[in-house]
Parts: sequence; structure tokens; C-alpha cells
Amino acid sequence: MKASEYWVKNQVSLIPEEHKAHLKEEVSRSMVEPVRMIVFTQEIECQFCKEARQLAQEVASLMPEKISVEVYDFVKDDALAKQYGVDKVPALVILGKKDYGIRYYGIPYGYEFSTLIETVINVSKGTTNLSEDTKAKLRALDKPAHIQVFVTLTCPYCPIVAGLAHKFAIESDMVKSDVVEVGEFPHLAQKYSVMGVPKIVINERTELVGAIPEAQFVAHVLQAAKPPSIYM
Repeated sequence: MKASEYWVKNQVSLIPEEHKAHLKEEVSRSMVEPVRMIVFTQEIECQFCKEARQLAQEVASLMPEKISVEVYDFVKDDALAKQYGVDKVPALVILGKKDYGIRYYGIPYGYEFSTLIETVINVSKGTTNLSEDTKAKLRALDKPAHIQVFVTLTCPYCPIVAGLAHKFAIESDMVKSDVVEVGEFPHLAQKYSVMGVPKIVINERTELVGAIPEAQFVAHVLQAAKPPSIYM
């Protein structure tokens, strides 16, 4: 029995039983290449570390031949955390044939569970359903763009924006995408004045609120990636 299967068997499931058959069918039908989910937790002073780890392992149990989970301690394995640029927990790094720069901070539950499943599938494919125009613009990007999307688990519009940010990262090596469940990181809510969600921060200077369309979102990414002298 794989570790992920053992974990699920001995815990109260976070994924409702009535949804598991559908999810298994979806990931089995859609996944192409293996995906690794790396979870960083911390036993002390981490509100949802245990649940984030359990959720990742339950997702892996849906298709253990294609999805694997590795769990590390944020403090004890600090060198590895730094390697992946992880600076808070719980954190989830989703890797496919390469590291696409996709990070999820907090537990991807509630409405955000759909973001997790969609991202695992897209990372497995190594491509997305973005428009060809958007993909071309992202391929032409030659300056880094760090996208942070602040969400809550009860926001029905957040998965749209979170999913787009992760898709941008899959389509461009210049894009890094962090989705942050802001309720678990109040200091970031204060730092970025998050009064409503989804809130988008690009390269620490462009700020947007709301479920903006794909074309508008990528336009802001391209603009924010320009050098400051041009940006101004």
C-alpha cells in the first residue's frame, strides 16, 4: 500500500466520498505525465499544515500511478524550501516535467479545490486551454513577472483568476504564480491592503481586484514586466 493510500484510509477524508469517483475519472482521463506535489509543513504554529498535507495525499490517492506527494518540514528542510523559493507554510509546489513556478500557500480547499485539480491536470499536460493569442504574448515575454493572487476559500470568483495565473506560469518560463489563501496569512492581507478578493499583485507594483478576463489579465502582466522607466 502506498503512503498516500495509507494516509487516506486512516483519516477522516477531506474529499467527500460522493465526489471521489468523479474526480478519479477526471484525472484518469485528463492526465498525461506524472506530477509531483511537494508539501512544506510545520508542526508548530501552522494553522492548516496538517490539513494541507492530508488534502495533497488524498488527491494523490486518486491516481497514485501519476500523482506523488513529498512532505517536508519548513524548518528542518530549510535548504530545500529556499531552493523552491518557499517562504511560508503551508505551501504546495506542483511539479511536472519541470518546475513551472507554481506555488499555493494555504490549504487549497473550498472553492480553491477546483484550482488545485485543474492545475495538477494542466501541469501533467504541460499546456493549457489559453487562447493562442495569449500563449503567443506569454512566449514573447522576456522579463520576469511574479504574480500573486490573494484568495479566500469561500470566494466563487477566485478560482478563475488563480487558475489563469497558474496557466500563465505553465505557458511562460518568465512567469511565477503564487496563489495565497489570505485568511491564513493576515500579515500579507495588511501588507497588500487586501480588502476584497481575488486581488492580484504583479511584480509588487501592479494591483488589480476582481475576476478580470484573460486578455486584460495578460495585458497587465506584460505591462508590469516592463522595466520601471518604461512602465512609468
